[in-house]
Amino acid sequence: MSRVLEVNNLIQYFELSVDLLDKFSIKEGKISINEKRVHAVNDVSFHIDAGEVYSLVGESGCGKSSTARTIVKLIEPKGGSVRFLGDDITHLSARRMLPYRKEMQMIFQDPYASLNPRQRIIDIITEPILFHKIESTKKAAIDRAKSILERVGISSDQADRYPHQFSGGQRQRIGIARALAVDPQLIIADEPVSALDVSIQAQILNLLMDLKDEYGFSYLFIAHDLSVVRHISDRMGIMYLGMIVEEGPKENVFDAPAHPYTQLLFSAVPKIEKEGEFAPIALEGEIPSPIHLPPGCLFASRCDKAMEICKNVRPEYVTLSPGHRVRCHLYTSTGQETSIDE
Repeated sequence: MSRVLEVNNLIQYFELSVDLLDKFSIKEGKISINEKRVHAVNDVSFHIDAGEVYSLVGESGCGKSSTARTIVKLIEPKGGSVRFLGDDITHLSARRMLPYRKEMQMIFQDPYASLNPRQRIIDIITEPILFHKIESTKKAAIDRAKSILERVGISSDQADRYPHQFSGGQRQRIGIARALAVDPQLIIADEPVSALDVSIQAQILNLLMDLKDEYGFSYLFIAHDLSVVRHISDRMGIMYLGMIVEEGPKENVFDAPAHPYTQLLFSAVPKIEKEGEFAPIALEGEIPSPIHLPPGCLFASRCDKAMEICKNVRPEYVTLSPGHRVRCHLYTSTGQETSIDE
């Protein structure tokens, strides 16, 4: 199976000290440099094969969207590498990225903000078709655009309307059509259903899966809704504070969640243990500041299984089963859980 995307040790951070003078301070008569950075993506590695759906899962603010935007170079990577279709695109200029833009498209979270309100729908769809020379004439581009709109459930008779004349679900369908228009090999779907009514979410999810089967592209699917992830994913990665702490085939992760944070996430999903009773895991402690990340496990301050080593040493990946790995000191290199008393 060919590999579409390979991300290795990806790093992204954002400077808080915008002005030059903000970076300097005087302490005890000496000038010191104060560089404040929000560490959004920390040593993230994963891959996506052809025709596969890989989901990034985690609570809001954990770095999922920053990872996606860094991969497509809407934000330049600060470290690590991104290989797409076998080519290293990490440091490519905007001009040299153009051929890859066609093959790598995004569906954004907010269907209200992601469409140009001053453009007709037909223009929104035909613009990338003509730009990437998918069709040689405007008439052919319009015909292609109308065909794609029909495929995603928007009547071609509505193509001359503006985005404000459509509902949220219809706008997201238009966003899907725009991504599909250039026949990409990878679509990054950044929480594509979270802003929609529950009654519409299932329709959009089923459409996304039908399109994948029909056109054969791959997905990087970003979500915090575990039921959505279970429905759509082949493999998944669990993110916490910009780091993937566990990843594997969805069956392995759902059936045997290994990392304490993964177990916490799954326990938060309402489920009936006994009639009328739920069994969520109690959580204590504070989330570490993304400006000053701790030297050890990022989850140690909130983990009831934390050991002394967790506070001082950043855990490496341990393979539990084929494709299923976890970053946690509770597991030895053989994949066996260690005693918390050790």
